[in-house]
Amino acid sequence: MTLNNHYLVLRHGHSLANQAHLIISHPRQGEAGYGLSPQGRQQVACTLANWPFARPDRMISSPFLRARETAALAAARFLCPLGEDIALRERFFGELDGGPDLRYPDVWQQDELSPDHHYAGVESLNQVARRGWQLLERLEQQHRGQTLLLVSHGDTLQILLTLALGLPLGRHRELKPLATAEVRELSLAPQAVLP
Repeated sequence: MTLNNHYLVLRHGHSLANQAHLIISHPRQGEAGYGLSPQGRQQVACTLANWPFARPDRMISSPFLRARETAALAAARFLCPLGEDIALRERFFGELDGGPDLRYPDVWQQDELSPDHHYAGVESLNQVARRGWQLLERLEQQHRGQTLLLVSHGDTLQILLTLALGLPLGRHRELKPLATAEVRELSLAPQAVLP
């Protein structure tokens, strides 16, 4: 697939889940609560004030509150349409959901071993990659020559960026991790294929 649109990805700002050091990955909690912290609002404002890319024509956000609040701030700044898509939701962390975020490295260690693992009921790398890729395919059919900003979560975006680079998904932590409220370009390498 070659891209007809220009894609930017933005990780949500520092959230109340980050502040509490909790994994909040179930839609029931993530869509209703755990929005941006005051620090996260400042981070997003700083990112928007120093925007390094073209102004987006359209934005698509995860339905989780922390991403929606980040996207709403960006949409107000850029005066562009904002939609939501569940393909951008947080990676589901299974039995680890609601627990301490110090368990993330346990999952990432398993990620290195297999892109299909379901350690502790966690959503696999391949599942996250598929939903991200399918979203890109839909957006490619719906839009032409636009700059599209995708607002999502750390793991979801790391996995999508790794897929776009054509790297094995288990290497997603080898990429420099996206900081909260960080924006990057997503470009597709010729060797990128859906797993």
